[in-house]
Amino acid sequence: MLGEDFSISITQLAIPAVSALIAFLAYTSQYFFLHFESVPLTRDEICKINIFALCIWICYYRTCFVDPGRLPKAEERPKPKEQEGDGLGGRQRWCLRCEAYKPPRAHHCKTCKRCIPKMDHHCPWTSNCVSHFTLPHFMRFLFYATVGMFYLETLLWQRASFVWKNSHLPSYLGPTLGQLIHLFILLVVNTLTAFALFVLLLRSLWAIASNTTTIETWEIERHATLVRRARVLGGYLESPGGIRVRIKKQEYPYDIGIWANIKQSMGGSANFISWFWPLAATPDRRSGWEFETNDFEDPGVSWPPPDPDRIPMPASLQRRKPFHDRYKKGDYAQRDSEDSETDSEGYSDEGEESWRNAEGERLRDFGVDEEAEFYDEEDIPLGVLIERRKQHNSAN
Repeated sequence: MLGEDFSISITQLAIPAVSALIAFLAYTSQYFFLHFESVPLTRDEICKINIFALCIWICYYRTCFVDPGRLPKAEERPKPKEQEGDGLGGRQRWCLRCEAYKPPRAHHCKTCKRCIPKMDHHCPWTSNCVSHFTLPHFMRFLFYATVGMFYLETLLWQRASFVWKNSHLPSYLGPTLGQLIHLFILLVVNTLTAFALFVLLLRSLWAIASNTTTIETWEIERHATLVRRARVLGGYLESPGGIRVRIKKQEYPYDIGIWANIKQSMGGSANFISWFWPLAATPDRRSGWEFETNDFEDPGVSWPPPDPDRIPMPASLQRRKPFHDRYKKGDYAQRDSEDSETDSEGYSDEGEESWRNAEGERLRDFGVDEEAEFYDEEDIPLGVLIERRKQHNSAN
């Protein structure tokens, strides 16, 4: 309980801390420049700094406080495709927390306490989920923060270069000790922050270009691991209840081309200018529950791919040990040692849901409620199944 309270208090400090960082870099730097008489700040430079700061403030505010989405009311929820009579046989996922169908690409956030449409991750620095509705604001924030800090970096290095070139002059002809300390702190903080945000921006650009979220990247790697396991075990893996599940390589369905991917991620607009406009509209609230696919797979194939360990387990069974522990004495360890080494990193005794990707990340590291997320396949209550059957019969 104490740990949870401490975690909540840290989260509550995230937005004030980021706001203080923005204010420190944007405004104390101007104070320094205006009092650095050797290389005075021009009016054009002042305008650019404040325009970047304004864009950062707007985008950060919207990233923090725009609602990331929630499941629509029962009467507004899109019907599962089986009910629509299109003959698709895709699996349905059931959220134990929301007690409702989990739409494609949605995940249950343990902090927001609800299913989030196209959830990327719960960002600790915004205290909000990056989702279908907040991703455009998040990308604009990263863009303006990175560009603005790189511009500030050039101004700071101009002053730093001047100080270095004139270091042989008497101290009374140069900046004061306080100004030198201020310049040093600004340089260190701005350089480290700009570098971190630049890396995050590049990673996010790659993600929207391929139309993947961080959670889906984890799922892609998990699927590749299952394929490797099944390859040495005759193409099948067993679930905790002994059910044999056929595992075959499945293509990621939501990569529909770079232009279409970016357009979808940035709110569905093809207006290139609107992608950069800080006051651009949030994506339509009616969207986010169905997504175009590339049709590389059969219509009845759904994402994420089948995973034997995600099938609800009989109450009498305990959660299974990690795969490499169950098969370390068999032929698998010798024929696929690379997979065994990858899986063995960072495992706890919690069972197969503790699987980590190559970067050591679990689902919970993205803010996902693991208990609700990992065991969500075909665990639909009997009453709901009966109601679906009645609706299907009445429709026919």
